[in-house]
Amino acid sequence: MKVIKRVLILVCLIVSAAPVLHGTKLKYGLRVMVRSSVLSADTARINKFIRKGFMSLEERNGMLPDPEVTAAYIDSATMLCERSRTDLPPVLYLLRAEYKYEKGDFCISKEEAMVAEKKSAEAGEYDVQARALLFLGKCYHRTGYLQESIDHYRKAVQLAEKAGLKGVATRGYHGMMTVYKTIGDFSEYRQSLRLMTEAGIAEDDPGFEGEGYYHLGTSFCGDSASFPGRDFGKADSLLMLAYKLAKRENDSSAASLSLLNAGWNFYLEKMYDSSLYYYHRSLTYSLPAKLFSHASNSLGNIGTIYRDLNDYETAIEHYQKAIDQARQVNDFFDLQWIYMDMSNIYLKSGDTVKAYTAYVRFKEYSDEWIKSEANRDITDARIRYEADTHNKELALLSLRLKNNRILNIGFAGLVFLGLIIGWLIFRSIKLGNKHRMSEMNHKISELTQANLRQQMNPHFIFNTLNSIQYYMYRHDKLEANTYLTMFSCLMRKILDNSGKTYIPLRDELEALTLYLDLEKLRFKNKFSYQINVDEEIDPLLYRIPAMLIQPYVENSICHGLMPAENFGLVTIDMKLDKDHITCIVQDNGIGRKAAQKIRKMKNDSHDSLGTRIVSSRLDLINSLYGTSLHTTFTDLKNDRGQSEGTRVEIEIPIMV
Repeated sequence: MKVIKRVLILVCLIVSAAPVLHGTKLKYGLRVMVRSSVLSADTARINKFIRKGFMSLEERNGMLPDPEVTAAYIDSATMLCERSRTDLPPVLYLLRAEYKYEKGDFCISKEEAMVAEKKSAEAGEYDVQARALLFLGKCYHRTGYLQESIDHYRKAVQLAEKAGLKGVATRGYHGMMTVYKTIGDFSEYRQSLRLMTEAGIAEDDPGFEGEGYYHLGTSFCGDSASFPGRDFGKADSLLMLAYKLAKRENDSSAASLSLLNAGWNFYLEKMYDSSLYYYHRSLTYSLPAKLFSHASNSLGNIGTIYRDLNDYETAIEHYQKAIDQARQVNDFFDLQWIYMDMSNIYLKSGDTVKAYTAYVRFKEYSDEWIKSEANRDITDARIRYEADTHNKELALLSLRLKNNRILNIGFAGLVFLGLIIGWLIFRSIKLGNKHRMSEMNHKISELTQANLRQQMNPHFIFNTLNSIQYYMYRHDKLEANTYLTMFSCLMRKILDNSGKTYIPLRDELEALTLYLDLEKLRFKNKFSYQINVDEEIDPLLYRIPAMLIQPYVENSICHGLMPAENFGLVTIDMKLDKDHITCIVQDNGIGRKAAQKIRKMKNDSHDSLGTRIVSSRLDLINSLYGTSLHTTFTDLKNDRGQSEGTRVEIEIPIMV
């Protein structure tokens, strides 16, 4: 029957929309004009069907929406779009989303709304985009995706502020309010209500303004965990504002509810006279308007007040009136608690028969109430399960499509890679094994040299930190600060140089100068130093391996100069040869033999890690570039054969 009804409606709509054209022979120019007018007429009819489709979804005069009528309007608009060969407008996608939502198909509804939001954003139809965002907020809330719901409501509000849309911000804040109430975030719930009220005032919308006052007032008159933070004064003033707006707009439902909650607010303060006053005023609106649930609640609460005043006869009288109202709409919630109160009154009065009868009624309506709540929870759980299942199916389908694309791309890539590999193999064979082995040795040497350079920095830093420790235990704060400042500059130089295989000679000499200054401070100026560079050497142009000279200077100071009694001197001379720089490090210390004797006496088997690393690096450089660079140690003696120090000649490779 529903299908037949839908087809009949569709036929009637098509017939009424069909254009009537007289004559069959049209010239070309007239044909174009007629075609243009037909397109314009089709657009107008499409918009008309869409508008009527939305109207058919609204509840009017107590009549529930008829989805089949909406479906007929959607089909008519779709057929006109196909006939005129135009794309479906975004608002039609939104109408389809609303229709699917009414039918309970929330997954398809959400997809249609997402298309509406995207297309309207592209077309600059901000009003439709805002409506789509609001709808998506509602849809996500219904299917249990609460954070997504809040995000879409917030986007709608932001779009309304940007595009100057009216009526969107109030609905957006209202939606956020319902979500925050669901998750129990009372702070954000009240904040959303305040923003909704402010938006209602700004847009001169008394409906949302009054609703904001009502819900805010109700939240402050709560006495349980459902609404913590009771405030009698705020609740009373806000509910009175809501009542005045409802009265001004002749809204009996809102007026009776505001007065009803005002009565409850006074009841919680045990101000029974004021509470009775507001409950009776609420009845002046709910009874004439046949608002049975409102009237039942007012009468029941009046009965409760008389119960608390021990006027059981008057209490039972009002309870009976409340029951009559509640039965009109099967208000199981009010019926179950009213019968329970009546049972307790009869029990106190000693009328056990009536007490039992009322208790049986209480159980009957309590079971109905629990059943209705359970059915609603089951329905919500089913909706959320179906939505979650649908999303998982979409994710799985998307993953399969992605995997198929990856497989296709991978297969094409393998073919292409196979061709490249074949060419590389041919080229590799042509170059020969000798060249390949040479490249491998070259890479290995570079990697080994980089590893040794990284070993150098920890060793040097360890020795320098020992110097800082020694100095700080024996000097005042001012000198310690000077020493640490110089050390920080040196560390920066080391960090800058450590990441480079070759550095300008200037950078190496700057780091070396900082090191020597630090050692002079540490040993209380027991020695001095000189650095001499040939004029032929350009410190910026010539590049040398980093951290190559410092280990030998360190040996001269620690093992040559410090054990000596005379004032020490270290000289560093840089001379240019054909393919390298000769660096001569000379000191006037005790010499190598005396230094070895001191180490033996101290049972110190330590050998300089820094000089061993430098020697290894020079060996790698020789193997890498086919050179024969080396380091020469010379013990200096006077005419009597006594030691006058040590001289080290280091042949350093040049990289320009």
